[in-house]
Formats: sequence, structure tokens, C-alpha cells
Amino acid sequence: MKKRIRPKKPCRKFEGHTDKVTDVISLPGGQRIMTSSNDGSLRVWDLHTGKQISNWVDGKVEIRAIALSANGKKVVSGDYDGVVRLWNIETEEVVAKWTGHRGPIFSVCWNGDDERVLSGSSDGTARVWDVESGEIVLEIKTGFSSVDTAIFSPDSTIIATGGDYWKDERIKIWNASTGELVSILKGHTLSVNCLAWTADRLISGSNDNTIRIWDTYTWQHIAVLTGHTGHVSDIALSPNGRLLASISWSYWDRSARLWNLDDGRPIGYPLQHRSDAGRVSFSADGTLLATACDDKNAYTWDVAAILEEAGLEELLRLVSYSFASLLTN
Repeated sequence: MKKRIRPKKPCRKFEGHTDKVTDVISLPGGQRIMTSSNDGSLRVWDLHTGKQISNWVDGKVEIRAIALSANGKKVVSGDYDGVVRLWNIETEEVVAKWTGHRGPIFSVCWNGDDERVLSGSSDGTARVWDVESGEIVLEIKTGFSSVDTAIFSPDSTIIATGGDYWKDERIKIWNASTGELVSILKGHTLSVNCLAWTADRLISGSNDNTIRIWDTYTWQHIAVLTGHTGHVSDIALSPNGRLLASISWSYWDRSARLWNLDDGRPIGYPLQHRSDAGRVSFSADGTLLATACDDKNAYTWDVAAILEEAGLEELLRLVSYSFASLLTN
């Protein structure tokens, strides 16, 4: 008889924000997470006790997205006022403010060598910033009414943007040096909210409730992951690249899900939230999943326990995954 996998509850709740928690990331060392909120603060938490370590504030501004530099020394935030803020982790202070966007910023991302930051805004543009000078080195007018997500490729030569458009052209690929349009990926029927990039695959989540996987050599769609019954608002890859986490922000589906990228199948029950949840992030070792929620809290979930119950503990090993099975499904 097959062992029944019971629905999971969060293993830790992080309480303290006074407004919606908009993003969550892991910090260096594997013992802390950081959250951002519409209350205008970045907060650092002990990952295992749930206690707040520090509270960073730079005026009363809604913070919509955060990203950690590869060297673990800086955090960049994208804010509702259209300003990109650069924070020093050691001093917990803003060291630079970059202006130019004409609307809220929904997405921020570092390139591989920490010399550039990419931002996506409701003004329909994606902008690349030089970290040292703070200058805009590239502005891409995407044609979207809003750029909801923007991401560098692993080698930083390509930029992918997602958003809404009156046609089905909801993902666009650009040359990161020139801003030249490289490709348009068609398939999603509603706006694209989130992107993740592996060595040779691009993964996208959409308001059409699906997650799609694209071959970055041919730019062809190769797989679709279904199961969410509401908008897919965010996705994240585990550190070893073998697991995908997704989360839905809608009345019909307030859950996070884990996916086996070896075969494209969901793992365990959905991780249910009591209110809308918008962001998801793995811990540095991949054993915990953090989620950001509109109820002013963040939560962590025991990935290791979920995999153990499913008999899939090997998915935490540092082994490169393959999409070969997805190509035949």
C-alpha cells in the first residue's frame, strides 16, 4: 500500500512587518533570511528560531522586490517610488539610489559578476545599471504595458523579460549589451509574472496558471507544468537545480508547490496559505522553503521532510538534473 503524504504546515512563522511581505531571500551563511514589505522595511531574521535580527529602513516607501549580490555583500531593492536602492549588508544602510524609472519597480536582478543590476518596471522598460557609477547603461523599451519580471541569463549575455501584451508575446529575449530583440516566446495566454534560468532552460510562470519550460538554444517550448488553479506569481530553483518551487497569488489557489525537474511532476501536497502569497525562495542548502505572504508574515517549510515522505531524498544531492524525460512527456 502506497504511503499517504499528509498536507504540511509551515515549520516557522516570521512576524513583525506591519504590511504585506513582498519578497524573501536567503542571506550568506545559511542562517538568515531577509524580507521586504510594503511597510518600507527590510528585515533580517534568524532562519531557525524565527526571531528578528534587524530592521532596515530608508524612508516610508513600499519595497516590491529584493535581490542579493553574488558575493553576498549587497542587496538591491526595487521600490514603488521607482527608485532602485543599493544596500550594504554589513552597515545595513543605503549606499546609493538610482532614479530613472517612471513607475513602480517589480523586479530586480544582479548579473554574474555583480557589476550590473537589472530592473523591470510598470513603465514598460527594463534598465541595466552600472553598480559603481549608478549610470543607466541600457534601457530596453519592451513594448509591455508593465515589465513584471526581468532576469539575466547565467552568463549575463542575454536578458529575458516577462509582462503583458495584447498579443501572446509575453516573453521577450534581448541582447544584454545592445538591447537588440533576440526572440519572442509565444505560448502563455496571460501575463508572465516570473522567470528562472538554468544553464540551458528558461522557466516561466504566468497568470494563465501554468509554468512553461523553454529550450534556450532553439527558444522552443518543451514542457508545461500544470496543477496550480490560480496565477503563478513566483518561481525559484533549488541551489542544486533539481527542484522548482512555485507559488500562486489568487483567491482560488493560495499555495506553494514543489516540482521534480527530472520528470516535471509535483511533489507532495500544495503548501497552503491562509491569505495571498506572492514570493518564494529556497534556503542556501535547499532544505527549507521560505514564502512571503500578504498577511504581513513570512513562513518556512521543511523541504527535506517533504522529499523524505515522497521517497525523493536524492533530489537534495548536488547532481545536475536533466530535462530528457520532459522532452518525451
